[in-house]
Amino acid sequence: MTQTNAPQPVVDARGPELLLSRVAAGDRDAFQALYRETSALLFGICLSVLRDRAEAEDALQEAYVAIWHKAAQFDRSRATAITWLGSIARHRAIDRRRGAGSSATWVALDVIEQHAADEGRAAPSPDDAQSAARLDGCMSQLEPQRQRLIRAAFVEGATYSELAARCGSPLGTVKSWIRRSLLQLRACLEQ
Repeated sequence: MTQTNAPQPVVDARGPELLLSRVAAGDRDAFQALYRETSALLFGICLSVLRDRAEAEDALQEAYVAIWHKAAQFDRSRATAITWLGSIARHRAIDRRRGAGSSATWVALDVIEQHAADEGRAAPSPDDAQSAARLDGCMSQLEPQRQRLIRAAFVEGATYSELAARCGSPLGTVKSWIRRSLLQLRACLEQ
């Protein structure tokens, strides 16, 4: 058997979580591997918020700069690596959208979901698929209006004020609905 000196792959079974710990230590190879493994998903998040490919690409770049600088702040007891990365991408995209002013166009959630599905995302890992199935199951336990609010807030990046205007309810009520819905989702996911 011949032995080669080819570099070993950076990714291992723990995926993004392990890569994040290596990025926190300044490992550029791990950062490149993390980008390869997660960029399609994070780009989909940015695109769903911004609806403009160029803006989404810029937001994605900003997200990865933030990830490089904040990798040491990742806490696996608070969120999965994918959730943490997705949150950074989503917040960068929302910041970009808000910077563009209030003229941003909103598209119906079903159109966004269809567009994201058509973007050719990388196939999810079995763990991601299982987590998504669990989340879908928990989401189905929420009232339909609460499901729409959660999706609008976390997929579209809608603010509480925008959601209150959309459903014609007071801002405090919408905040309470979302908070209670998130608590219900968390309890369901922890079972």
